[in-house]
This record gives sequence, C-alpha cells and structure tokens, in this order.
Amino acid sequence: MKKSRFWMMFLVLVLLTMASDGMAQCAMCRTTVESTISNGRNNIATGINTGILYLLAFPYLMIAGVAYLWFVQSKKEQERQFFLLNLRAKVAKLWASNPK
Repeated sequence: MKKSRFWMMFLVLVLLTMASDGMAQCAMCRTTVESTISNGRNNIATGINTGILYLLAFPYLMIAGVAYLWFVQSKKEQERQFFLLNLRAKVAKLWASNPK
C-alpha cells in the first residue's frame, strides 16, 4: 500500500515538473506571432493558428470515435439481450403448452 502511494506521488511530481515546460511554449508562440504581424508578415501567424486548430480538433475526434464504438457495441449488446429475452419467452410458452 505504501509502495503504491509512493509511486503515485512520484508520478504526480514528475508530471507537474514536466508541465512547466509545456506552458512556456504558449508565450513563445504569442511572441512569434506578434513580432511577425508587426513586421507585416502574417503567413507564420496563419500557420500557427492552423496548427493550434489541428491540435485542438484531434482529441475531440478521438473521443467521438470512442463514443461511436461504445454506442455501436452497446446497441449490439442490447439487441442480443432482447433476442435472448424473446427466446426465453418462446421456450416458456412451449413448456406451458406441453404439460407432462
């Protein structure tokens, strides 16, 4: 128990230290965009904005794909359970109609 708690805290600490590098890039991108727009060139800004939109859309597409697969699988399971319920009802009806 203590060993797993130690590794969990260690993992959280590592992830927190890695996050500081990731947050610094946003300021760097902003500085790059501001400097290129002030120089009259906006092609770099357009590229960065396109990259941001691409990075934003991909996780949502993955979540939508998982949700779709989950929906299809649950629909199949629901149909299977409905089939088994009908089969049990038919078997019970046959048993009731043929008393011994």
